[in-house]
Amino acid sequence: MSERHDRQPCRLSPPGVVCSLGDTHEAIAEALFEGRRGLNVSDAYTPGRHLPLGSVIGDLPDDRDWPIHQRSRNNRLLAAALARLGDTLDMTLTQYPRARIGVVIGTSTSGIGETEVALAQAGRDAPLPGAFRYAHQELGDPARFVAERLGLEGPAYALSTACSSSARALGSARRLLLSGECDAVIAGGADTLCRLTVNGFASLEAVSDRPSLPFSANRDGINLGEAAALFVLTREAGGIQLEGVGESSDAYHVSAPRPDGSGALAAMQAALRQAGRSPDQVDYLNLHGTGTPHNDSMEAKAVHALFSSPPPCSSTKALTGHTLGAAGALEAAFCWLALHHGRLPLHVYDGHYDPELPPLPLAERSAPGAPRLALSNSFAFGGNNTALLLGRAQ
Repeated sequence: MSERHDRQPCRLSPPGVVCSLGDTHEAIAEALFEGRRGLNVSDAYTPGRHLPLGSVIGDLPDDRDWPIHQRSRNNRLLAAALARLGDTLDMTLTQYPRARIGVVIGTSTSGIGETEVALAQAGRDAPLPGAFRYAHQELGDPARFVAERLGLEGPAYALSTACSSSARALGSARRLLLSGECDAVIAGGADTLCRLTVNGFASLEAVSDRPSLPFSANRDGINLGEAAALFVLTREAGGIQLEGVGESSDAYHVSAPRPDGSGALAAMQAALRQAGRSPDQVDYLNLHGTGTPHNDSMEAKAVHALFSSPPPCSSTKALTGHTLGAAGALEAAFCWLALHHGRLPLHVYDGHYDPELPPLPLAERSAPGAPRLALSNSFAFGGNNTALLLGRAQ
């Protein structure tokens, strides 16, 4: 693929979003721009330990009439996100042959929650319930579900690179378009709260018992959440576009990021380079911003290494919890809303910025201005880094 061809942006449809902030674009945007957290406190996954969680509490599609292998909460989240693509999805299915529409979904949990329920029902010695299907927890299941539900015949696959999964899915969708393999791609991610992830992060001592405080001197860990976010990507001009994708690998540690932030820096640089943009053109930076000591430290260093004067920044994980494999697509959706409305998602914490970190201009209050270019960071276990550059067409 030539450099000129590689720089061709892809259009991002209005996203279909399911998260803890609300049921509509308007409700989600209001929460983002007012800095309102969408967390509830529960010990559902950690009995006796009550944790703030970004749970989706609204109604989801009823799956009782679905084929048994499709019945999982993760797929119900995806079905809700598909429904919220609305007319865009209908027009896509009408305009393009089913064999020319692809599906790329990022996830880290898939339907593992259904396996947890089945194991609890069976106990130690009994056979698993008859309704149990191993396919529920296969990482490829979300992509298969979307393709089956829509009757699509194009490429359909999943990516699972922990917290960068759905950001990488959008990058992969862009490559399918620019290579000529597809005319449209449905891409994004979904992850569901379950005991495996909540207790897994708790065992790493990475979970906070209070609402998270990204970049605070008092930060002590993440909150977890669940979500689904989907886009339809095409080669059409105009609207809000995915201009560049940057990817890198730290190859440093199985869970800790490279402390100097060089891997994160490389991903951001690659996204800008692919789009032919310079750092001073970026109007908003969506930080990975988990609220853990090491991640926030390395990201602040990386941002300062890239920008001589960083743009306004915020971490939306303080509002939704960290939605893991769905986070990259969810935060791309938040950037889409920021570019569409001309406002910035607010950064919510206790106001005590860590003095040991390079200073960042956190968007703690509404400010005038209409951002045209937004960079969104997703950094994952194993040092799997992805940065997405979204722009509003002139």
